[in-house]
Amino acid sequence: MITDVPGVLVGHHERVGDGWATGTTVVLVPDGAVGAVDQRGGAPGTRETNLLEPENLVQRVNAVCLSGGSAYGLAAADGVMRWLAERNLGFPVGTQPHEVVPIVPAAVLFDLPRSEWGNRPDASFGYAACEAASASFAQGTVGAGAGAAVGSLKGGVGSASELVGEYTVGALAAVNAAGEAVDLSTGRAYAADHGDFGVKWPSRPADLPPRRTDLNTTIGVVAVDAALSKAEARRLAVAAQDGLARAVRPAHTMFDGDTVFALATGARELPEAGGPFGAAARPAALDALCSAAARVFARAMVHGLLAATTAGGVPAYRDVWPEAFG
Repeated sequence: MITDVPGVLVGHHERVGDGWATGTTVVLVPDGAVGAVDQRGGAPGTRETNLLEPENLVQRVNAVCLSGGSAYGLAAADGVMRWLAERNLGFPVGTQPHEVVPIVPAAVLFDLPRSEWGNRPDASFGYAACEAASASFAQGTVGAGAGAAVGSLKGGVGSASELVGEYTVGALAAVNAAGEAVDLSTGRAYAADHGDFGVKWPSRPADLPPRRTDLNTTIGVVAVDAALSKAEARRLAVAAQDGLARAVRPAHTMFDGDTVFALATGARELPEAGGPFGAAARPAALDALCSAAARVFARAMVHGLLAATTAGGVPAYRDVWPEAFG
């Protein structure tokens, strides 16, 4: 999972049932990481993304907050900031250890129809997600995926990772797309060829009612233990969006605000020169990481689909095609 990248932790907080189906996921990097972002689609909901532009001052972020609740859910990032500030983690702005501003970029997805109106994440969700953060975390109808839907099916949080030589690339996705993640005529996920998901893909059509297209948005994070600049980290986020486009059809619509953050913890340097690529060794190494970012993000989306359970009135894949799980 994304926490296979050393220094990366994940925490969830959600409410499901009694008129609730929403939540917040925090990707926490207590030691900081170089951050970047790539946003596509016509309906984004974000916070603190401009500071991730390569030309701007701040280089490292402390956490990324992913939340349901549409624009209301951006309030969850306030709780993440409070949790970090209590631990003196942030961008120093004074001489005392507590004089810091935590750097917490955030993005939200649209899941309002799955809860009673007014039930959405607030700062307490972000704080609780930080309290729960660890290297081991659940997938599916949890955190930011609690009220997610992908096409006609329930979405959820999924994660994956891959080794690229000595580097680890990991991804986490909250799958909530206007497009379908599955060929509904067969039950096979569009990104099924990106890994072994432990299922036997079915070959029968779904008996599903048509779902009205909501405002949607898939949001996520790709992380690597390489030392990257902000511009290089953005290339990683751009590549992860390719993985999103492999996993859902269509992708990046006017009803999606697809946003992917990149985190580079800096534990391992990229080669500057040598080997078969000579002076181009660094961009060649970065290119290999970007290729992996697309693959792991696509796999993370399939895991989010398969791990999801029915909630908010949206049927889960496992209920529509139970035979896939043997």
